Amino acid sequence: MQTRHLGPLPVSALGLGCMSMSYAYGKADEVAGLRVLQRYVERGGNFLDTAEVYGPYTNEELIGRFLREVPREKIVVATKFGFRIGDGAMRGVDSSPENVRRACDASLRRLGIETIDLFYQHRVDPAVPIEDTVGAMAELVRAGKVRALGLSEAAPATLRRAAAVHPIAALQNEYSLWTRDVESNGVLATCRELGIGFVPYSPLGRGFLTGAIQKISDLDPDDWRRKNLPRFQADALEQNRVLADHVKTLAGRKGCTPAQLALAWVLAQAEDIVPIPGTKRVSYLEDNLGAVDVVLSADDRGELDRLFPPGAAAGARYHADMMSMVNG
Repeated sequence: MQTRHLGPLPVSALGLGCMSMSYAYGKADEVAGLRVLQRYVERGGNFLDTAEVYGPYTNEELIGRFLREVPREKIVVATKFGFRIGDGAMRGVDSSPENVRRACDASLRRLGIETIDLFYQHRVDPAVPIEDTVGAMAELVRAGKVRALGLSEAAPATLRRAAAVHPIAALQNEYSLWTRDVESNGVLATCRELGIGFVPYSPLGRGFLTGAIQKISDLDPDDWRRKNLPRFQADALEQNRVLADHVKTLAGRKGCTPAQLALAWVLAQAEDIVPIPGTKRVSYLEDNLGAVDVVLSADDRGELDRLFPPGAAAGARYHADMMSMVNG
């Protein structure tokens, strides 16, 4: 496994998004999730991504059980805070200093660790100045509860204000062949200017670019993507199948799988990019890890850029109410 850096943290070139083991993408399967975690570490991976809202809470608890079985120094643990949670559901954003401190202590308990390696604000809270939030996060660093700080879905101006308070090690945003907003809205450029690593979530287009999802019925009835992501609904899904077909065709030409091609494209964008594809199946994990061995030529990348220009996907990333929480 190759190594890249997010601020002071040496991490695997491919991280592991853990959300789907407990939340959102159909029925949770924690036994399968533990197998994936074990295999990821056996293959040389060290970078696990979770959040208090995944479950809520149950994904951090799952990671905590796994961490009891492996040497702590082998794993870089990232988790996220930033929501009010009530009656087992997300109830809006909250990045007040009080909630920052509460969330950190609760995450430490669930994870069963003394220090969180990378602590992200999950979404920008428009009601709380970013300086106040990052100031509270910086106090956690000084207290030894957190090693490095991150933000998620933050706009360039927010990144600059945050970095003026304390160094920001990573920004987590959606980024893939079919979601390239950060290339044109100044987010990637600002990260480079400020020395902030970039962590793409959903680098496989929430699984769509693998070709495994051909119709809405391929998703479980309770899969979060059915109701919350316009790209997976009705006419948009049918139009987007063309994009998945492009990936399949080019992957066949390269002698790799669609997942490997899509991840190889993300990895090839720069050495400061660390994608975190998620899965709850060992077979998909093995497939994803093969991406580090796929080398894209200049012609390959040029063809992918031609087939996947920014805005190529039909449908918005999220419904309007959820889009209001991104790029804050």
